[in-house]
Amino acid sequence: MKKSLLLSAAAFALLAGTASAADLKFPIGQDKKFNWASLEEFKKANDLKGQTLTIFGPWRGEDQALFESVFAYFEDATGVDIKYSSSENYEQQIVIDTQAGSPPDVAILPQPGLIADLASKGHLVPLGDDVKSWLLENYAAGQSWVDLSTYKGKDGKEAIYAFPYKIDVKSLVWYVPENFEDAGYEVPKTMEELKALTEKIVADGGTPWCIGLGSGGATGWPATDWVEDMMLRTQTPETYDKWVSNEIKFTDPAVLGAIDEFGYFAKNDKFVDGGAAAVASTDFRDSPKGLFASPPKCYLHHQASFVPSFFPEGTVVGEDADFFYMPPYASKPELGSPVLGAGTLAMITKDTPAARAFLSWLKTPIAHEVWMAQSSFLTPFKSANKEAYANAPMSKQGDILLGATTFRFDASDLMPGKIGAGAFWTGMVDYTGGKSAADVAAGIQKAWDGLK
Repeated sequence: MKKSLLLSAAAFALLAGTASAADLKFPIGQDKKFNWASLEEFKKANDLKGQTLTIFGPWRGEDQALFESVFAYFEDATGVDIKYSSSENYEQQIVIDTQAGSPPDVAILPQPGLIADLASKGHLVPLGDDVKSWLLENYAAGQSWVDLSTYKGKDGKEAIYAFPYKIDVKSLVWYVPENFEDAGYEVPKTMEELKALTEKIVADGGTPWCIGLGSGGATGWPATDWVEDMMLRTQTPETYDKWVSNEIKFTDPAVLGAIDEFGYFAKNDKFVDGGAAAVASTDFRDSPKGLFASPPKCYLHHQASFVPSFFPEGTVVGEDADFFYMPPYASKPELGSPVLGAGTLAMITKDTPAARAFLSWLKTPIAHEVWMAQSSFLTPFKSANKEAYANAPMSKQGDILLGATTFRFDASDLMPGKIGAGAFWTGMVDYTGGKSAADVAAGIQKAWDGLK
């Protein structure tokens, strides 16, 4: 849901054609920041000329053009003719196609819950233990990616059914470097320091945070990201997972504690621009604007990597605005450096040599670097050249992924829709409006218990 708020509407798109050298964004062998050797090695092992590969994915518009520029290298290396398609209602379309027995060869989706459903109905092909071993060895926080890629099949047994590719980071706090410099503030490295900074800004006569939950029918969702980040910084990944699966209830002290950690920032009138009462009514797209006011209306804003889309026109990230990793508690070193995020996963929905080759190709550095060198692509792949990133902010976010000890997918996107995209949202609005964490959690849990 959160992603769909930000994607522009686009008509159904279809691409067919085999790449030629002229189609390649970066001429092979010329730019040394790319691992051309990985492409050459892959090419020698995958002569599939004359075969066709159908891929169905979520990307349309600019993102589709970027994906096309990437898979052009796969076409060039293998001779495979890729036909890529998408739909504005791609979540429904993939269900229709798989149920009708006419799936694409490869499906790429950003919803693990939908993937779990497809796997349980026998619509996905197990990728094998070699993918598990590869992820453990080659992705930072490898076990987290194995966990995200593992689902129960129709037989009830767990297996690797998906390959994570193109990741988004949510554990970010945004600020204006000039404001920090003028006030003498330093970027906090721990949650204790972040709270101390919050209190110092108030003591200096300023307002620390801009927070807005408004989003039309989806009002409340920004608070779920806050709570999820706080869960990862106060509880183990296993506790987080049990919360997502309803094994641990919303009313559990662990969850109540995370909600109140968000409340520390959001429910204090001195800590938020406009006071706590303005949190729910302020549109999330307008909320970061206070960072750029003169004098600043706030100094800090928690939001995912997409938020610069709502900064004032002409804002240069890395200069006019910057970000830092939402820090962990120094008092909880056992929790390491957790990262909250989202992303897409690739699956085989029709087992063909070309589909298998495409999944193998995603293991090559070049399949990551070509998109890294353009925009809107992050990867935890340790062998991808960090120098390939198009700019310093992307490289910095890539470093956050590489430095993660735990990665967890957005919890609200993993929960049943009526909870993660319903009761959780409205509950957070009620919470910032004055209700207690216990009362709000009881209401969310009642809604979950009432699902059939």
